[in-house]
Amino acid sequence: MGTVEYIRYALQAHDPETLIAAYAEAGRHLAAAPECQGYQLTQCEEEPSSFILRIHWTSTESHLEGFRRGPHFPPFLAAIRPFIPEIAEMRHYRPTEVVWTR
Repeated sequence: MGTVEYIRYALQAHDPETLIAAYAEAGRHLAAAPECQGYQLTQCEEEPSSFILRIHWTSTESHLEGFRRGPHFPPFLAAIRPFIPEIAEMRHYRPTEVVWTR
């Protein structure tokens, strides 16, 4: 089932288009990493400067020990580094069995 990392951004110093462009670049490095199973960047409709990035990892350990120590992390970090001060939350969550999709 893996791990889901949620990163919540509350932009103050950057405009939303800049974050979206940065993750278009950073996403290439996530997609190339075997530890990453997928990702999605979402923008709040009511507050366009708020974003949530959801990254599916094979496990928390594979994220922290594999991806962060691997060759895809440095270029990923370089793409999103300007936005790090605007992170409001960054945590790993374990999915539960309570789920429904259409």
